[in-house]
Amino acid sequence: MTSDLPSHSSAVEEKLERQHRHSWTRPVSLSIPGVRTRRLRILVPNAGPFNTLRVNRMRRKRGPLLVALACLAVFFTVILVSKSFGRSDWGDQWQGGSTPEPPTLVFKRRDLQKIWKWEIASGHYPSRQSVPVEIGFTEPFVNPATPQQPTALKPSRFRSPGVQIVTEGRGVGAKRRYLDIQSHPPNVAYPPRPVPGSVADLDHVMKHCDFGKGKYVRDCLEMLRLGGGLDNGERIRRDSKTMDWRYIYVEANSTSMDIEEPEQEQAPLYRRPAPGRKVDDPNDGLVKKKGVDWEASVSLPEPLTHRPAQSIPTACDPENPRVFHMFWTGPFTDKPYLAIMSFLFSQNTGIHLREWPSDTRVCRPQFWLWINPGPAAAVPNPTALHDMFEQLKGNPWASPFLHPRFKHVIQFRLWNTTEQLDGIAEIKDEWRELQDSLFNSGGHIISVKKAVTITTSAAENGTSTKTDDDDILNRTGSKSSSSYDRLSVILSDMARFVLCHRFGGIYLDADTILLRDWEELWGWKGAFAYRWSRLENYNTAVLRMNKGSALGTFLFRTALKNGLDFHPMTVSRYTKDASLEPLLLRLPDALFDAAWLNTENYQRDRPPQPYFTEFGDFFNTPAVNSAAPHALGFHGFFRGSYSYHFHNFWWQPFDPARNFPDLGPRFKAGEELARANLRREKAASLAAQTQTHTRHAANDPITSELPEGKHSYNDLYDDNDLEVDKTDLDWSAVLKRTFEAYIRGERPNMYGEWIEWRI
Repeated sequence: MTSDLPSHSSAVEEKLERQHRHSWTRPVSLSIPGVRTRRLRILVPNAGPFNTLRVNRMRRKRGPLLVALACLAVFFTVILVSKSFGRSDWGDQWQGGSTPEPPTLVFKRRDLQKIWKWEIASGHYPSRQSVPVEIGFTEPFVNPATPQQPTALKPSRFRSPGVQIVTEGRGVGAKRRYLDIQSHPPNVAYPPRPVPGSVADLDHVMKHCDFGKGKYVRDCLEMLRLGGGLDNGERIRRDSKTMDWRYIYVEANSTSMDIEEPEQEQAPLYRRPAPGRKVDDPNDGLVKKKGVDWEASVSLPEPLTHRPAQSIPTACDPENPRVFHMFWTGPFTDKPYLAIMSFLFSQNTGIHLREWPSDTRVCRPQFWLWINPGPAAAVPNPTALHDMFEQLKGNPWASPFLHPRFKHVIQFRLWNTTEQLDGIAEIKDEWRELQDSLFNSGGHIISVKKAVTITTSAAENGTSTKTDDDDILNRTGSKSSSSYDRLSVILSDMARFVLCHRFGGIYLDADTILLRDWEELWGWKGAFAYRWSRLENYNTAVLRMNKGSALGTFLFRTALKNGLDFHPMTVSRYTKDASLEPLLLRLPDALFDAAWLNTENYQRDRPPQPYFTEFGDFFNTPAVNSAAPHALGFHGFFRGSYSYHFHNFWWQPFDPARNFPDLGPRFKAGEELARANLRREKAASLAAQTQTHTRHAANDPITSELPEGKHSYNDLYDDNDLEVDKTDLDWSAVLKRTFEAYIRGERPNMYGEWIEWRI
């Protein structure tokens, strides 16, 4: 029986109906799953205009309809929000929309197989990941860098007829013993140094940290922190899953390995065609770069012999030099200064010992800073090396590292583009054909030929040309966001591959701060870079490659045929087109760039510590988070990461209040020089302001006023103003002052070791 009286589930609903009785729509409030404090308000068709009887009948059936409409509204809202958050200008630039990138491949399949075999045989693939099926291996192969395991090839009775593609190698290497690294009472104030010769299982790291598989940076850092013993004995009891966080291992001490080749009949590379059919193309499936010929058969040296660290007679493996490379153009500033300071604070350099022990098993790393003293396009003069050291001696940011205490671990080296490219055997006879377009980044070429021609012509005619120091060809460093030294950045894209291929080691961008010992990363003998945020491309701000490797040969020959373009996005295309991506492992951002995903609007529901929404937060920490830097210090800065990449900001000082090397009495001369430079800069700036002030005062009765408490312009650059701190220190200032306190001898380094100055 129906009733003519209105029925409502609540007074709120009754008021809403009265308010919208004559409207075609009415709002409905629905609960949001998982959110107790808010409700979703949507508009639905209003049944008010209909007669009461029909309304009453419809009310009994409107529940499913409202639920369906609400679901549709939520679905379309999620789609729109996801699209708005996922868009990024720089990402669209390199994704190229729906237009595919042109192919870059210049190597045949048989040469790609040679490269893979050389790297595996040399121990440069300590991974259990499969070889891409596109490589087309048809013969079983062994891997000396993975533990012994049975072959993955099925017995013949289980295989289908025809050629079988082999993607799994058989491990024949030493056994791995995974370590439980942690401080033990009573020495729990600082974490222990990594075990010499230990290795990070990067397959295990990918399991816990791969963004592409939905892993969070926060969880990855917890695994890296606990598995590396960085919790300082403060481990909070967790469930049994903590055993899965042991990612550092040592290999069994074995000088010889039993490498037994599988006894199987060798299969042809491809199935023989039936009589009358056309012969199969051995490069079927490979897309060659247009307009170029296939590369001649690649010539590689004999593979290296993989040996566990414990079986090498010396502490350092001569085939695996432990050298950090960094490239710098122009005057030395606080940016390379802090990078080197972080190296001294975190790596096992031995500066905490009076003498380096001769019987140690620790391989002492070195830091090589390569300096291009002038503009990136300039040719060094004959006295460039002498001039470089004279400038370093007179530079307050650089001169401390010329102290004899650091001579075994820090080296300054002169970069010469011609000399370096001539040192690459793969391109030394051909690179000059591209010297007018060396500055190639992602296919965008900055030509320097025209400027050189004009300068040479003027010199021959006895005339002079006035150069603009802020011109893109004459810049030496980035002084602001609007005067970016683009040429030096492009040159560094190529320099990192040159240095790693010639000398081996790890390249670091100059906007990198080391946060922990890299011992176990040195132990992983494969090549790696890391992921470009959300994109499946490389960022080569960290690049590890082996000296004279087959991978290096591939990259330089491919780059030569693609305009010597070493932009990381282009390098991503090189390896993808050739199915060599696993040989240059793309590690997760969390290891070297833990803030990047947050700055791109990802994983903000569970961010790591500290929480940066933009890279500028490192230099200017937002007030809401500004208690953390001083309270937590170095210990609370992305604990677990191997390094932090602050992405440029060359013009932003780390510590504006103390923008000088604060290293104590031993380096007082450099500090005074830096302070004097600051006063001169302030005086010059104020002189310009005074001229502007006088000019405006003559024409305008309204003149600018001096700040409160300042009676003359001299007061603005008084020495006391250099030490006025912000109430809340920023992260950049806290890290700089932490490293400097170690050098002054006021605190130990991150592993509890005090610097020893008596040598």
